[in-house]
Amino acid sequence: MKLTYIQIRDYLLPNLTIKNQSTTGINKYGYLRLHYLKENKKALYTTLLMTNELTNHLISVSKNSEDRLQLLMENYKNSDERLSEKNKKINHIEWSKLMNNYRNIAEEIILNDFIFI
Repeated sequence: MKLTYIQIRDYLLPNLTIKNQSTTGINKYGYLRLHYLKENKKALYTTLLMTNELTNHLISVSKNSEDRLQLLMENYKNSDERLSEKNKKINHIEWSKLMNNYRNIAEEIILNDFIFI
């Protein structure tokens, strides 16, 4: 990282401005990762922030988490016959309970794999 300096009167001060980056593409997992970095991994947070890689890191975590969630949910749907469209029409409440349960399991896996590392 190359620092640039600006002169103010007799002093050379480092130019530590951060480029404004778009935060589109950051979902709830990205914001959870941001909060975790701020609270628990301050050195990594500061390094990512100073090198302008924080937004890219958060977008990457968001994308990877969303992809993993979709994959896990598809695997759960394919492995449990109670999650078929036929059962959805027959017993919607039971189907919703199962889907919520599987989604909670998948989110727990994602939090442990991507967010709290």
